[in-house]
Amino acid sequence: MARVSEVTTDEPFVAADADTKDWTWVLDRPCPDCGVTAGAVPLTAVPDLLAAAAATWTEVLDGPGVDRERLRRRPRPGVWSTTEYAAHVRDVHRVFDDRLALVLAAPGAEGATFASWDQDAAAESGRYDLEDPRDVAQELAAASARVAERYAGVRPEDAGRRGLRSNGSAFTVTTLARYHLHDVLHHLHDVGAPVPGGGAA
Repeated sequence: MARVSEVTTDEPFVAADADTKDWTWVLDRPCPDCGVTAGAVPLTAVPDLLAAAAATWTEVLDGPGVDRERLRRRPRPGVWSTTEYAAHVRDVHRVFDDRLALVLAAPGAEGATFASWDQDAAAESGRYDLEDPRDVAQELAAASARVAERYAGVRPEDAGRRGLRSNGSAFTVTTLARYHLHDVLHHLHDVGAPVPGGGAA
């Protein structure tokens, strides 16, 4: 079960535009938006790239002279603020940490099955729009370090272990890591921050 928070408040929630696309195609070809070629990234490179991305997120959210109120403002209706994107990335790390643990622990050749994650429902239940950028920066860094350590501990013989998402999308440990990495880097691009590796991860 992903460690995603829920917040109770009387302040009304305004949803951003829902993202219903299936992004698994990024495993097969470069992303034309962020420039990341996730399908070419070795599993062994993922921990360092996640660490570099986390450092960039920390600079974006809590660097010198950061305007926290600006980070919480949406650039236009229907689009997440920088803080909302970062809160999403924090929870992405937590979700993929759980998924990776399931895949690595699954007995036999059949692999693990894990549920699809509704990111828009998580944004509402966790009230990403009310979060403090500094808190999100610290939580994102911690979640990134945790899952990066788990990836770093994967033995070569386990890289092909399989997992099946409830919508039918199939992954190995390696493709799960690549899919995860693209999400993290793509959202740096979304907020106008530099992408580690220049978008050619």
